[in-house]
Amino acid sequence: MTIASHLAELRKKHETLSDMVEKAQRSPATDDLQIAEMKKQKLKLKEEINRLSAAH
Repeated sequence: MTIASHLAELRKKHETLSDMVEKAQRSPATDDLQIAEMKKQKLKLKEEINRLSAAH
């Protein structure tokens, strides 16, 4: 897998998580811990995207 394709996949996952977080925040039944975990995953993806972009 090339760096460019890996970055594209990471961006896609980040966007999907963003959508999931937005939906979860609008739903009163969603647990705050679940939202926090999704946000952590999203941040890790963003950091990895930034790291790979800087190296590329």
